[in-house]
Amino acid sequence: MRRRSIIFPIIITFVRMSGNRTDFLRDKKILLVDDEPEVLDMIESLLRDEGFSSVTRATTTKESLEQCRLHQPDLAILDVMLPDGDGFSLFKEIRKSLDFPILFLTARDQPDDLLEGLGLGADDYMVKPFLPRELILRIYAILRRSYKADDPLIVLNGCTVDVGRAEAYRNGEIFPLTAKEVKILITLYNSANRIVTIDSICNSVWGDNRYGYENSLMAHICRIREKIEENASSPSVLITVKGLGYKLNISQ
Repeated sequence: MRRRSIIFPIIITFVRMSGNRTDFLRDKKILLVDDEPEVLDMIESLLRDEGFSSVTRATTTKESLEQCRLHQPDLAILDVMLPDGDGFSLFKEIRKSLDFPILFLTARDQPDDLLEGLGLGADDYMVKPFLPRELILRIYAILRRSYKADDPLIVLNGCTVDVGRAEAYRNGEIFPLTAKEVKILITLYNSANRIVTIDSICNSVWGDNRYGYENSLMAHICRIREKIEENASSPSVLITVKGLGYKLNISQ
């Protein structure tokens, strides 16, 4: 098995991990909806300082729906009290055609308001005035939860996989992964801690021509284990479920 020797493997791995961990979240498109320009300015400034580059804004429900249609945001922060309607009705209107996470940020602080917002299916509800850092942390939490599959890093027990670089990091060494190995790992990771059937994996990796690839899949699984497991002959991360398929164990 090929592996790459590096001079300062632990340092390089740490730098890569800390640098990549939230980079993919900062690429997400965020829509801000509030009728107060000062609030919009403040939140947009916070987001841009944090590294978010795609931030759009709206001050009415009509303008918000137009922004959704044009830009299809990955997250929206909605005020509830708007000049031509309310944020709850706007939420319902958005949900008719789009499904992205939404956080309510409003001066409406009564328990009934909070329950109505969360009851609609909002991902979070914050009351003004708010702590800027708390808002940023809640945004990260929502994005991380909602776009887990976009995370280039898969953290396993004793090993980290960077699917963007097609590399596994274990015990201070870098193990290159092939394109097929990355596809298999992503397929298993998308159903982490659950059994994925052999047919499902073959279909995901080889598409319509999946028939006859079971033996090839087994060979790929063995090679992946050599790269991500402490003991490939007694795997604890990528395990075989006899007669059913495979399971990738991820710590919750």
